[in-house]
Amino acid sequence: MKVCKISKKSSIIGGGYSNRTRATKFNPTGKKRKHVNLQKKKIFVPELGKSIIIEVSTRGMRTMKKNGAYVTLKKAGMVK
Repeated sequence: MKVCKISKKSSIIGGGYSNRTRATKFNPTGKKRKHVNLQKKKIFVPELGKSIIIEVSTRGMRTMKKNGAYVTLKKAGMVK
C-alpha cells in the first residue's frame, strides 16, 4: 500500500454510488478504494547539500513548503 512519508496518508475505502442510486436508494455499486495523491519529487536540501527523491502527497508538499524541506524530513525520520 502506498503511504505518504510525511503526512502518513494512505488510501481509504468509500462508497461508490452513482447519482441514480442516490435517487432511488437501490442497487448500490459497492465499495471503491480512493488513493492518496502521491507525486514523485526530486527535492534539493541545502542543509545536506544534495538532492533526494521522495514519493510524497500534495499535502506533504505544502507542509514542506511551509516549514522547510530539512525540518519536515527530519521530523518524518527520513534525514538524520
